[in-house]
Amino acid sequence: MLMQTVTQPDAAAAAAALVGSLIGGLIGYLLATIPLYGVLKKAAHPDVPAWGAFVPVYNTYCLLKVVGRPWWFLLLLLVPLVNIVVLVVVYHDLSRSFGHGAGFTVGLVLLSFVFLFVLWLGSSRYLGPAAAPATPRYA
Repeated sequence: MLMQTVTQPDAAAAAAALVGSLIGGLIGYLLATIPLYGVLKKAAHPDVPAWGAFVPVYNTYCLLKVVGRPWWFLLLLLVPLVNIVVLVVVYHDLSRSFGHGAGFTVGLVLLSFVFLFVLWLGSSRYLGPAAAPATPRYA
């Protein structure tokens, strides 16, 4: 009869895995938010601090302010399938806010990490919120 031995988990290995996971998660989070920080800083919107890019949920609110969308778009981002459409709309507004077109929007949707770096470090200039209501011109 074969006896199976039950081993106790190694506490040091578990602690090392936890620390490694936390460090890896922090590095991943910073890599994801640094290009957004650069975009918010470049936009220099008066109501949006660039450091807001590092605060979860608030960073999306800041992005919505930069592109000219209302705060309740945050609620739409919580609805499955609707959030995909809303994200494409927000990225298109971001693209237009920096003077780019639909092709750049496709890049933002498919490779947002890379294209946010392009917006930040490239020659793009912030032209103002693309979704802001136009002021009526009366003659």
